[in-house]
Amino acid sequence: MTNLNVIGAGFGRTGTRALKAALERLGHGPCYHMASVIDEPHRIRQWLEIGEGATPNWDRVFDGFRATMDWPAAAYWRELALHYPSAKVILSVRDPQEWYRSVSATIFASALAERRPLPTRRRVVRWLVARRAPDFALYPCMARATVMDRVFDGRIDDRAHVVSVFERHIAEVKASIPAHRLLVFDVREGWSPLCEFLGCAVPDQPFPQTNEREAFRRKRPGRLLRLIVSGR
Repeated sequence: MTNLNVIGAGFGRTGTRALKAALERLGHGPCYHMASVIDEPHRIRQWLEIGEGATPNWDRVFDGFRATMDWPAAAYWRELALHYPSAKVILSVRDPQEWYRSVSATIFASALAERRPLPTRRRVVRWLVARRAPDFALYPCMARATVMDRVFDGRIDDRAHVVSVFERHIAEVKASIPAHRLLVFDVREGWSPLCEFLGCAVPDQPFPQTNEREAFRRKRPGRLLRLIVSGR
């Protein structure tokens, strides 16, 4: 039975991977994350259907999870906050310009590459992935439907627009979620505000730290090779 007790409303590249690790360390796991979607490609088709207008079965999507972080779930924070009224909401934040530099060098760079003619090597890899892991091959369509188009109107190459969306999103979450239910959190703050918000003892270990940009770049080639070889 699904019983989400924490909903992440923060955009990708705001420390969501570190927050996922922190929540799981505090007993609020497993925590759903874009990594969950990539690791289990059948979830890509689920989100594509939602992005294309299917009525979501949130309990099925999050079956077995106690928390969410990152996109694509964060793009549906309003719906999730309504569906799970007792869940607390964490809005992870970051300096807007720093966030833009990070997202434009990773997630958006990959999405923009899809708009250009692919080099021969990438076309071959794409064909092999589609043959061996057809659900994963839907990832670019899913990302457009749930994030790039839904959140940013497809204008991810427009810096001023993207930053304004980021800032407006933060304001909307703050205005929509009651203060007692919401934590606006910068991962640089560490354990104390997060543990106070969740009513947990502060762990006797450092707050998780991840280099999300480097992890993004490092994992992609290995992931594609695994999909081609194993089909999963």
